[in-house]
Order: sequence, then C-alpha cells, then structure tokens
Amino acid sequence: MKRRDFIAFLGVAVWPVVAQAQQAGKIYRIGMFTAGAPLLSKTWSIFTNGLKELGWTEGKNIVFERQYAENNLDRLPELAAELVRLDVDVIVAFGTLAPLAAKQATSTIPIVMTAAGDPIGSGLVASLARPGGNVTGMSLMAPDLAGKRLELLKEVLPRLARVAVIWNAANPYSRLVFEETRGVAKTLATEIQSLEVRGPGDFDGALDSAMRKRVDALVAVEDPLTFNHRIQIADFCAENRLPGIYGLREFADAGGLMAYGASQEDLFRRAVGFVDKILKGVKPADLPTQQPTKFELVVNLKTAKALGLEIPPMLLARADEVIE
Repeated sequence: MKRRDFIAFLGVAVWPVVAQAQQAGKIYRIGMFTAGAPLLSKTWSIFTNGLKELGWTEGKNIVFERQYAENNLDRLPELAAELVRLDVDVIVAFGTLAPLAAKQATSTIPIVMTAAGDPIGSGLVASLARPGGNVTGMSLMAPDLAGKRLELLKEVLPRLARVAVIWNAANPYSRLVFEETRGVAKTLATEIQSLEVRGPGDFDGALDSAMRKRVDALVAVEDPLTFNHRIQIADFCAENRLPGIYGLREFADAGGLMAYGASQEDLFRRAVGFVDKILKGVKPADLPTQQPTKFELVVNLKTAKALGLEIPPMLLARADEVIE
C-alpha cells in the first residue's frame, strides 16, 4: 500500500474513535419545551431510559434544560428565546405550538418534534421525506381518526344525535381535527356542537355549555391544553353521566369512557432516535419526519358501568386494553 493511501486509510479508521472521544468529553444540553405542563413521570422515564440505552445519561454526558409554558401561550416566545440563549444542542418540542415557537426563535439549533400535528400544513417542515431546515421528528398527523371516534361512539350509542367537541382553537392541528370530525358527523346524521378553549380558564364555561346544549356525548381533541385538563374533563363527564371519547389513552386512564388514537408513548420512544442521531452529528434536514404507526383503542369498562352503558362485545374484542 502506498504511503499516501495508508495515511488516508488510517484517517478513515481513526475518525470514529476520535468522534466518540469528542462525544465522551462533552456535556450536551437538551432543551425540553412544551406549551403544556411537565411530562408525566412514565413518559419522562420512557424518554430518559431510551436515551440511556443509546449511551446518553443525565449528569454524565447530557443535561436537560426544561421550559414549560403551563398553557400560557403568550410565554412561548420568551421560553423559546431562553433555550436559544442557553445555547442548547437540540430542542425537544412537544405538540405543535412549542416547535413552531422554537422554529421562530432559531434557524440553526436542531428541533425534534415528539408529537406535532400537521407538521407540513403548520409550516414546521417542507415535506415528511425532506424536512428541510432545522426541524424534524415525530408527527401526530392522523386526522382521519376523528371519524373513527364518532363511529365508535355510534356503536355504543346507536341513537347518538348531538355531540360536543372540545378543542383548542389556538392550535392549528386541533382545528384540522375538529373540521374532520364535523365533516364525518354529516355522514352519520350527527349534529356537532363546538366547545372552543384557548386557555385553562375556558374549560368550566365550555363544559357547562355542553350540558345546556343537551348533547349525547363528548369528544376531546388531543393537544397539550386538553391533555393537561383530562382529569377535569373526565370528572365532568362522570358527574353529568356524559359518555366521552378521546384522542389519547391517558384520558381513559383518567376515567374517560374510551380513547382511540396514536400511542403517545410510542411517539416519545421513537423521538429518542432523532435526538441520538442529531447529537452524533446528523443534520435534521437529513432525517425524514415519521408518522404514527401504533394506535390504541382503550375502553374503560368501569366508567361504562357507572354510566349504565353496555359496551358491545365486538367492540371490546377489538380493544387493545380494557380497564376494569
């Protein structure tokens, strides 16, 4: 082998070792950013354990910088700016509004979405296959599930005529799901009552209006705002004997009747891979955005019995989990 070729070969062989040494000697900063409240302990464990399996341990080679808006959307720009000021290596942003605020704050720091709704329509990425820019990650995009939720309610309540939909009017993805729900309702001869919320103070009035409108059931569109109020929504439905269906299984865990939608835990688990690759030097633009592949139908049989509802055996057989 010629000397020049040997040196070139040696450089290629040694580079991975050098790169690993650089990673081992640096503490990477990961910004955790959401419009809502802090993550559930179980979800947080899934995320941190996933990173640990790939060699990233808090306090050893990574640290977390947490910024939670607590559903005060006016704070999103300042919180995003704070992460930029802290010079984090990557921003992990939950939902749709947080990654949008992060993208407005920086065009250079990589941003990983964990469950963004309609990332193309909202302008987060140019396309799923070629995100472009500094944003990539997991999409929650599955608005067609809205129709399936109404169909599931119809199985439980054959005479379903009027449904209230509670949704975050400040979230473009929630609007998309609401419009999809309203479109499907027409084919099912079902009337939709819109319950718009934009902040924590809107829920009491919105839920009370559902009863004044004498609805037969309630649908809650998934997003950080409604998620953070899932217990209030479930308790209201229980107190007023109002069947409900939700977009995330955590609503059923909180006492909701049924939930059907993408697995949030699976989205977080898969988002870890994006963070790992980016910390190892891969550009976000080279990582295609991924869509949900795991969906869950959860039925809370305990709630059904409390409401005096008989869940059809065929529906129970299709459920991924039955809470008793």
